[in-house]
Amino acid sequence: MMMNCTRDYCVKDINLAPDGEKKIDWVSRFMPVLQAIRKEFEEKRPFKGVRIAATLHLEMKTAFLLLTLKAAGAEVSAAASNPLSTQDDVVAALAKAGVKVYAIRGEDREQYYEFLHKALDIEPNIIIDDGADMVSTVLKERTELIDGLWGASEETTTGVIRLRAMEKDGVLRFPIIAVNDSYTKYLFDNRYGTGQSTWDGILRTTNLLVAGKNVVVVGYGWCGRGIAMRAKGLGATVIVVEVDPIRALEARMDGFLVMDMMEAAKVGDIFITSTGDINCIRKEHFEVMKDGVILANAGHFDVEISKPDLEELAVEISEPRPNITEYKLKDGRRLYLLAEGRLVNLAAADGHPAEIMDMSFALQAKAAEYILNNHERLEPRVYVLPREIDEMVARIKLASMGIKIEELTEEQRKYLESWEHGT
Repeated sequence: MMMNCTRDYCVKDINLAPDGEKKIDWVSRFMPVLQAIRKEFEEKRPFKGVRIAATLHLEMKTAFLLLTLKAAGAEVSAAASNPLSTQDDVVAALAKAGVKVYAIRGEDREQYYEFLHKALDIEPNIIIDDGADMVSTVLKERTELIDGLWGASEETTTGVIRLRAMEKDGVLRFPIIAVNDSYTKYLFDNRYGTGQSTWDGILRTTNLLVAGKNVVVVGYGWCGRGIAMRAKGLGATVIVVEVDPIRALEARMDGFLVMDMMEAAKVGDIFITSTGDINCIRKEHFEVMKDGVILANAGHFDVEISKPDLEELAVEISEPRPNITEYKLKDGRRLYLLAEGRLVNLAAADGHPAEIMDMSFALQAKAAEYILNNHERLEPRVYVLPREIDEMVARIKLASMGIKIEELTEEQRKYLESWEHGT
C-alpha cells in the first residue's frame, strides 16, 4: 500500500490535505458547542504541556475535536478506531496541522495495531478511545506508559462494556470517563446520530427502496431505537430482535413487531445489527433467509454478523458494487453484506451529522479537561461526567438553535427542595 510516512505521521497522501481542510472547515460551521469550547480553550490553554493520544474514527468531525485539543496547547497523536472509517484527505489535513496521525483507509489488522502503537509513542497523559482498543493495548502491551497516564475517556457503547468488564476483573490501572453514558451523548448521538447515519450508509451503498420492506433491527438499545425510528419513517415494517425482556416489551409498545432471530430471519429484507455482541446473525439464520437480503452492521466491531459462516455457506463470493459483498449460496440465493460487516454509517458514509457530533465531542473535550483537573483524586474505575457538564452542553446547544427554556422561580425551587408540603 502506497503511503507518505515521516516520524510524525503516516498517511496515504499528504497532498490530499487541502480537500481535508475544506471538509473540516465545513463541519466546524455546524458545531457551535465545540466552537464555544475551542474559544475558551484557546484563551486559557489548559492543556499546555499535556500529551493526548486518541483512537477515533478519523473523519471531519473528529478532526475538529483533535484540532480543538491542539489549540488548547496539547500535543496530540491519533490512530484510527476502524480501518474503513478513515478519510485519507482529513488525515492528511491533520498531519499538515501538526497532529501526529497514523491512519490509512483500508489498513490491515497488522497496520492497525502498528499505527495504534505509534500514536501511543508520545507517552500520553490522557487517552481518548473509541472501542477500548487503545486502553486494552496499554494494559496488555504498553504497561510502561501506565505511570504517566492520568486517565482515559471512552466514546462508544461497545468500549464502555469492555471497560466495565476490565473494572469488574480488577485490571484497570487508571480512571475512565464513560462519555458514552452522558445523557447528551447516548440520547442524541446513539439515537438520532446512529438512526440517520446508518440509513445514510445503507441508502448510499444500495440505492434501494426501504418503503414496503421488512427491516429487522437486532438490538433495541439507544442505537437500535434510532435505527427503528428512521426505518418506520422510511415506510418499512420494523421487526425488533432482543434478548432483554424489558427492551423487547418497550419495542412492542413503540409499535414494532418483536420476534426471535430465527423467526425474523425467514421474513426480513434488510437486517441491521446494533448489539455490541458476537454472532447475532449466523449460519442457521442465513440458511432460512430470502434471496436478495441486505445485511448491515451498526455496532462497533465487525463480529455481529458472522462472516466466517457466510464464507462457509457461499459457493461464490463477488462484489457487485463498492461496499457490497455478494455471497451466492448452493441453492442460488444471494445474501449481500455491506461494508464488510463493519460500521456501515462510517465505512459506507460520513458518520453522524455534524450537529450531533458537536455535542459528543464537546463532552470529549470536557472529559479531557475533567481528567486533567481531577485525576489525582480519581480511582481506577469507570466514571460518568458530572450532570452539570451535560447540562452545560445542552444549554449551549439550545442557545445555538435560538431556543429559550423556562427557569424555576425561587418559590418553585424551594417547593421542590421541601418535604413538608403534602396533600
